[in-house]
Amino acid sequence: MYSKWRERLRHTLGFRLALWYALIFVGSALAFTLLTYVLVAASLRQYDREIIGTTLVQYARAYEFGGVGALREEIQRTQATAAPGPMLVRTVGARQTVTFLSRPNEWPDFDLSRLQEPSLDGQQTWSTLDTGQDGFELEVASVRLRDGTLFQVGMSSERRAQLLQRFRRVLLINVLSLVVVGLAGGAILTSSALQPLRRLADTVRSILRTGRTDVRVPTQNTGDALDELSALVNAMLTRIDAVLAGMRGALDSVAHDLRTPMTRLRGIAETALNSSEPALLREALADCLEESDRVIEMLNTLMDISEAETGTMTLHREPTDLNDLISQSVELYEDLADERGVVIRTHVPATLAVEVDRNRMRQVLANLIDNAVKYTPAGGVVEIAAHRDNGDAVATVSDTGVGIPADELPRIWDRLYRGDKSRSTRGLGLGLSLVKAIVAAHGGKVSVRSRPGEGSTFELRLPGQVSSPPNLSRM
Repeated sequence: MYSKWRERLRHTLGFRLALWYALIFVGSALAFTLLTYVLVAASLRQYDREIIGTTLVQYARAYEFGGVGALREEIQRTQATAAPGPMLVRTVGARQTVTFLSRPNEWPDFDLSRLQEPSLDGQQTWSTLDTGQDGFELEVASVRLRDGTLFQVGMSSERRAQLLQRFRRVLLINVLSLVVVGLAGGAILTSSALQPLRRLADTVRSILRTGRTDVRVPTQNTGDALDELSALVNAMLTRIDAVLAGMRGALDSVAHDLRTPMTRLRGIAETALNSSEPALLREALADCLEESDRVIEMLNTLMDISEAETGTMTLHREPTDLNDLISQSVELYEDLADERGVVIRTHVPATLAVEVDRNRMRQVLANLIDNAVKYTPAGGVVEIAAHRDNGDAVATVSDTGVGIPADELPRIWDRLYRGDKSRSTRGLGLGLSLVKAIVAAHGGKVSVRSRPGEGSTFELRLPGQVSSPPNLSRM
């Protein structure tokens, strides 16, 4: 049980981050501590050598001026002041005979014969002898005087070693404190840094448990990477909500409007089954094909509307002359307009550049012109105009048809809605919904003005520059 818990803890992100933080923090602290210790030890060693060198010069001058007596007096005087501390003073004559030796009684016997002797007058050499006690050393400076006397002054490293020992204890306490601070700080900082990820995980877990996508990850508006990730997840959830809402709306619309064609198909099939005449059977099959095409067209249109409204429709934007699109759309309906006795007029500039998806925008214009021709009686006029307004491209489709009642104007953009005056005309009730969805996907707007009996004017406004899809995270 304990091993499983330990293995699980070892593989958690928070534990790894805290461990890495603690290792880096403690490792850096140890490196600085070791560097500090080395520098302090080197400084103390250099300080002791400076004392030895200064004392050597001081005692050698006293010896040269007054001999052994003056040297003894100088040693007593300096020892009385407790500075620079217990020292070894030794003089060796020309015949290698020791003429003077002074050292503390508590010091062990040193093999002073191993000390390096300078070969030239005035030359100074350094030697180190191991005392064999707790790692203490005897550091000795030697110099050859003008009369050939070897003058030596040394000092034990015991005092320096004791000082460094106390310093190591202090450093050890500091290192242990740093380890505790590193572990605690790593745990606290990791817990704080991973809090947004925990909130994100809680939100996702809630969605998986309840199936609801209306929950959102709490954000702190700090602007850091994790807060940005939370905002992006919220935007994604909003986009998913919009897609699901669009799918639900499309399914509801399909379920509602499929009843009529499916009932009609069933009736045609039952009539054909009760008949044995080839002509009636062929007519029934033709009607079934027509109703099937109608259902397929309705499904395709509903899918296009859902994609456009949810921001998932792929738009192949390219520089396009709106005048060419209008001319192409008018050509499609000229014959139908002539049959119905309707005149189509255009008022567009020579060029009107926009950046749109050609095929989708052609669908928009075709739907608007189709409605205008369809609901305009014989002798009526359909006018199509375009111009530039404050950088936007504006196109209008006006007719002198039956118009739209004021109470129906807000509802004409709804899917599968058909007004009272349009029920006698064959259609799906999806054309204006598709127009609005495609225009909105381009970042534009479409509006309508109408009076019953006088006609309608649909205005299409497209931005002069490419507009990004709507930011669903702010909706």
